[in-house]
Amino acid sequence: MADEISTPQSTEQHTPRPAGSGGPRPPRPAGAPGSGGPGGRKFFRRKKVCKFCTEKIDAISYRDVRLLQGFVAERGKIVPRRLTGVCTRHQRKLSLAIKQSRNIALLAFATRY
Repeated sequence: MADEISTPQSTEQHTPRPAGSGGPRPPRPAGAPGSGGPGGRKFFRRKKVCKFCTEKIDAISYRDVRLLQGFVAERGKIVPRRLTGVCTRHQRKLSLAIKQSRNIALLAFATRY
């Protein structure tokens, strides 16, 4: 028996993973949000349409402060496209007009506290 080579035995045993961690997920209940079933999303979000395209405004003037103020937040930041619904082309023209208007002091760069 001295000739036999013994391998060390592991005393750790494999423990199964708890259910719900990493495996396939159970189906959502019918009323859960995002399920598409009854009781899901209650409000229909309307697609935002570009104000300038619908009114066929092609040139955005830096002198039209009333129009530009609608696209500037309270703190003086330019409101992004995803919030205003303006198309890419008009958003670029709008941001240039806002920047020009700021440079000649028609619009404020930032508000005071």
